Amino acid sequence: MDTYSPVEGGLAWCFDAATLRRHDKPGPRYTSYPTAPHFHEAFGETDFTAALARSNGQARALSLYVHVPFCSSPCFYCGCNRIISRDRSRGHAYVARVLAEADRVASHIDPSREVIQLHLGGGTPNFLTREAMTELLQGLRRRFRFSNSAARDFSIELDPRFIDRDDVAQLAELGFNRASLGVQDFDPAVQASINRLQGVEQTLDILQACRDHGMRSVNVDLIYGLPGQNEQGFGRTLEQVLALRPDRLAVYGYAHLPQLFRAQRQIDESRLPAPEQKLALLGLAVERLLQAGYQYIGMDHFALPEEDLSRAQRAGQLHRNFMGYTTHADTDLLGLGVSAISTVASTYSQNPRDLPAWEAAVDAGHLPVWRGLQLDQDDLLRAEIIQQLMCHGEVDLAALCAAQAITAGVYFADALAQLQGLQADGLAEVQGGVVRATGKGRPLLRLLAMCFDRYLSRPGQPARYSRAI
Repeated sequence: MDTYSPVEGGLAWCFDAATLRRHDKPGPRYTSYPTAPHFHEAFGETDFTAALARSNGQARALSLYVHVPFCSSPCFYCGCNRIISRDRSRGHAYVARVLAEADRVASHIDPSREVIQLHLGGGTPNFLTREAMTELLQGLRRRFRFSNSAARDFSIELDPRFIDRDDVAQLAELGFNRASLGVQDFDPAVQASINRLQGVEQTLDILQACRDHGMRSVNVDLIYGLPGQNEQGFGRTLEQVLALRPDRLAVYGYAHLPQLFRAQRQIDESRLPAPEQKLALLGLAVERLLQAGYQYIGMDHFALPEEDLSRAQRAGQLHRNFMGYTTHADTDLLGLGVSAISTVASTYSQNPRDLPAWEAAVDAGHLPVWRGLQLDQDDLLRAEIIQQLMCHGEVDLAALCAAQAITAGVYFADALAQLQGLQADGLAEVQGGVVRATGKGRPLLRLLAMCFDRYLSRPGQPARYSRAI
C-alpha cells in the first residue's frame, strides 16, 4: 500500500509510505514539554510543596495517577518501569506506602478540591489482590474528595491473563468506569516470541465483562513491529478485536531499544519486521480502523466518533499529559508511587524510578521527589504550542504570541525555518500565522512539535527517543 487517504472526524489522514520512510526519525512523544529527560535533581521536595501551595489558589480540579510496578511475568517488548514478581502479597506493603505518600500530598491540598480523574498504570495494576485494591481505593477516597460527576474518569490498565469477571465486577464497584486491555497481537507465534501467551476468548471475555459491569469506555492496546509479525496474522488480530468494537484503540509502534531495556535483549532481532514490513503493518491498521469508523485522535490513538476523546477533539478541548490523551485539561496531576510524575502549578516533579529509593524516602517521612522542573515563560508558551499541535494538528501561533506581546516571526524564527523542510515535503503548512499539519503530516505530529522544542538543540548527551513510526 502506498497511499491511503480516508476522511475521519472531518480531518484527513493521508498514509503516504514513501514520506513516512523519509521522516521516520527519533523524537519525543510529548506527554510533557519540556520532556522528562530535562528534569533535574536541583528541584526537590521544597519546590514541590511550594507548587502545591500555589495550586490551591487556582482552585483547579485534581487528577490522580498511581503507578503499580509489579508484573507476574516479563513481556520482552516492554519498556515500562516494572518489577517481576509472583508474590502478590508485595502489593499490600506497596499500597501502604502509596497511602503514606498520599497522606503527605493531601496535607498540602485544599480539601474542597475534587478528584475528577484517576488512573492506575504500571506494570500491571491488577497484580494487586482484591483486598489490596480495595484498601488502595478506599484509602485514596479518605484522603481526597472524589467527584461524583458523570464526567469523572476513573480508569485502570488490565492484563487480561490475570483477571476474571468477578475481579472486573469488584473494580466497577470501586468506581472504575474505564479500562485499558493489553493485547498487542493474538498470533500465537508472535506471542511466544515476546513471552506473552494470551488467549483470544479469554481477552474478549474480559472486554465484554467491562461492558457488562457498566464501564462506559474500553481501550485495547496493539503493537506493530513485533518479532514474527506479518500482515496476514496482524490482520486477523485486527479483525478479532474490531468484532467487539472497543471504544478506543492504541496502535503503538514497537521501539527496539535493548541498550535501555534489558528485557528486549531476549528478542531475536532477526525476526523483527524489516522497515518496509513494519510500515505495511501500520498501513493495514490505519486502513482497517478508519474503514471501521474510528476517528484518528493523534499519535497512536483512535476512538469511535461518539467516544469522549473524539468529542473533545472536535470541540477543541482535548489535552495530552503523562496519562496520554485526556478530556480533563484544567487539572493538576498528582503522581503517586515509584517513578510517578506530578504536574502542578507550572512545575513537574518525579518520584525515584527504583523501588528501594522510593520506599526509603516514604519511610523517612518525605515527599519522595527525585527530580523536577520549574517552567519559565518560554517553556509555558512552547508547551502550549506543542499541546495544540499534538491534540489538534494545528496551532494559531500568531494569536498565542500576540497574547504575550511578542512577534511570532521573530521569536520563533528558528522554528519556522525548521518547518520549511516539512512544508517542502507536504507535511505542514503555515497560513495567516496558523501552523497546521497536512493529511500527510498528521501521522508525524511530533516532528512538527520538535521544531518548537528548544531543548533538542542544547549541547550535552542527547536524550534517546523512540522513532516516529
